[in-house]
Amino acid sequence: MPKRTHQPKSRKRARVHGFMKRMSNRAGQAVLKRRRLKGRKKVSV
Repeated sequence: MPKRTHQPKSRKRARVHGFMKRMSNRAGQAVLKRRRLKGRKKVSV
């Protein structure tokens, strides 16, 4: 039986999708803004 494909890593996840990454550019800030307007409980990882 082969190894499962999803091997999650918290640090990598945060580096790619985290709050600091989102805030680092205009597009990411727009993402957070949209998610806040939508009323998301969690805007980023």
